[in-house]
Amino acid sequence: MARYRTEQPFAGPPEVVFDYLSNFTSVAEWDPGVTAATRLDDGPLAVGSRFRVVVKTGPRATPLVYEVRELEAGRRIRLVAESSMLRSDDVITVTPAGDGGALVVYEADLELRGVAVVVSPLLGLVFDRIGDRAAAGLRRALDDLAAGSAAG
Repeated sequence: MARYRTEQPFAGPPEVVFDYLSNFTSVAEWDPGVTAATRLDDGPLAVGSRFRVVVKTGPRATPLVYEVRELEAGRRIRLVAESSMLRSDDVITVTPAGDGGALVVYEADLELRGVAVVVSPLLGLVFDRIGDRAAAGLRRALDDLAAGSAAG
């Protein structure tokens, strides 16, 4: 299993950043490894809501379906994708900061399954690079979101 964790400050209201990130279609805006993300159901976000996320894996695109498994409105969301090749467990936590902003913590656990287990020893190194690129994209997206929420 590989783990990645990043902490990012947000210079805007916590509810703004939580609404943005918990609508998991936003992952396509900031994660360079994601080519598309769509919600598969309607209505308010809830446990059981699902998102189809297309991930670049080398020259191929791999669709994954993430399901909301836990939701604490405005504070924490846990999304899990499972396939025959992998299990991805992502947790996004938003906590208010003393300056009126927020701290975003993004944690991801990735476990390979089936024949993919053979490359598990290399997974940590690859996952760190993928995570670092996603964290940089997240940082840019949060800066843009904070600028937009301050202007509006």
